[in-house]
Amino acid sequence: MIGLLILAQKDLAAGLLESAVHTLGERPTRLEAVGVDYAQPPEAVDELLKQRLAEVNDGDGVLIFADVYGATHTNLACRLLERGRIELIAGVNVPMLLRALNYRHLPLPELIERALTGGSGGILCPGNSGRPSRPRTEARP
Repeated sequence: MIGLLILAQKDLAAGLLESAVHTLGERPTRLEAVGVDYAQPPEAVDELLKQRLAEVNDGDGVLIFADVYGATHTNLACRLLERGRIELIAGVNVPMLLRALNYRHLPLPELIERALTGGSGGILCPGNSGRPSRPRTEARP
């Protein structure tokens, strides 16, 4: 089973984990969170990342969910990526995380696709009409 690691600002990481546990009714195995305090030195974050990766990895791979691409903690995680074994998605949201938790038995490339679909599908703008509308995906001039 694919291990999942949430990597985000301290309160956000804890909140995402708590939301998943609340929704599913139990804490899934091989799901951990690394909450980053910006006062932590990068070396400490790097060490904690390596420790948590080892805890969630049973040999089937790990998918890391980061809050912001380009943030120091995400850049540190990117150094640990191994194509097909340890992958990362930035821009995590609750629907993305829940989708991944429900499909983590799939191979990592398929899990990534499901997670991305769940994350983007969970972004809606009901607007004045009360009907959900999806964000535009076509390029703008």
